[in-house]
Amino acid sequence: MPKAKKSKGGGGGGGAGEMIGLAEQMLQSDMVRPQGRVKNKDQVKIKENDDEYVDERLSRKILEQARIQQEELQTEFGLTPEKKKPSTVLGPSTQDGDSDEEWPALGAAGAGEDEMAGDGVVEVDPEDEKAIQMFMSKNPPVRRTLADIIMEKITEKQTEVGTVMSELSGRPMPQLDPRVIEVYRGVNKVLCKYRSGKLPKAFKIIPALANWEQILYLTEPESWTAAAMYQATRIFSSNLKERMAQRFYNLVLLPRVRDDIAEYKRLNFHLYSALKKALFKPGAWFKGILIPLCESGTCTLREAIIIGSIVTKCSIPVLYTSAAMLKLAEMEYNGANSIFLRLMLDKKYALPFRVLDALVAHFLSFRNDKRELPVLWHQSLLTLAQRYKADLASEQKAALLELLKVKTHPQITPEIRRELQNSESRDQETAMPVMAMD
Repeated sequence: MPKAKKSKGGGGGGGAGEMIGLAEQMLQSDMVRPQGRVKNKDQVKIKENDDEYVDERLSRKILEQARIQQEELQTEFGLTPEKKKPSTVLGPSTQDGDSDEEWPALGAAGAGEDEMAGDGVVEVDPEDEKAIQMFMSKNPPVRRTLADIIMEKITEKQTEVGTVMSELSGRPMPQLDPRVIEVYRGVNKVLCKYRSGKLPKAFKIIPALANWEQILYLTEPESWTAAAMYQATRIFSSNLKERMAQRFYNLVLLPRVRDDIAEYKRLNFHLYSALKKALFKPGAWFKGILIPLCESGTCTLREAIIIGSIVTKCSIPVLYTSAAMLKLAEMEYNGANSIFLRLMLDKKYALPFRVLDALVAHFLSFRNDKRELPVLWHQSLLTLAQRYKADLASEQKAALLELLKVKTHPQITPEIRRELQNSESRDQETAMPVMAMD
């Protein structure tokens, strides 16, 4: 005998013919039905503890309101807490490793852009500053203004071209149209107050002009805002050839960066970003910024730290880096050379043996130097021994060990000696191409 079907309307277990009253149905419709059993016990615990925590958005609002109230109270009672300035100090270190903790001196230099630019002020050790000043050029070249440099270049070009044109046609070379001069004087008024947004189209076409230096002079680059300098660097690095971009970096960007660091003891964020954007053409960057800065003989410790942090952060092709290291090793020594050499060595590129030989010769050239070498020199030699000890020949290691008997540092020299003595030497030399840095 089949079982009796239960009613779908719900009820107290009556048969198929049993009906539920209207009053009971109305009461059941008003009741809230359970959502089903929670299968996971962890979910039950989370729901039970929901009242104990505040979500992320509400927490952020609470903290923001608390900070605003604290600032109002400090303003009302005249309490202004001192802001802690980030410090970047170059000092000796004997730790071994690959992290930034190995070199607290320049580990902070690559820690963040706020320390190099923006609100952070780079603080340097006075002793290191004095040590670098000892190796600066005694007769530095006269610092000319940006307008003088550009005008001199333009005058030379105009004289040369004007002489040729006069000999061919018997007439002087024509000057710029007054309407062109008026347009780019107006561009200057825009760039002097530029903060963000679109640039004038007349400015964007300057890289395509044959006399772009002359037109650029009309806009008075020394009066641009930092944001305008960044936009100009972005345009010129993308549209100019490497040699022309090098001239823009050397005549416009580098003087502006050095003046900003000298005046404010830090580098504006937009100018710092412009230096990074200029690495779009690494060859022009080295030839127009880094090499001229070291060749000037007046590169300060603060300038070396700030520009060196860009070398640390950005990826640079190995051939350009090798050529720059070769040039730095062969030029006259100043303290900034050691900073840049050490930062490039820390990138752990597979350097050609020609570059390593030049670096060893660079350090051996100080064998008869009577001056007291700065800590930066010993640190760069230690970095060379740590990173490329297996790529040095046995004769080179023996010569460096003899050098350590003359040039010593109480903490760093034992580490250099340990690295050189407890490592293998290269067996045979292999040739690897290297670019020439003219």
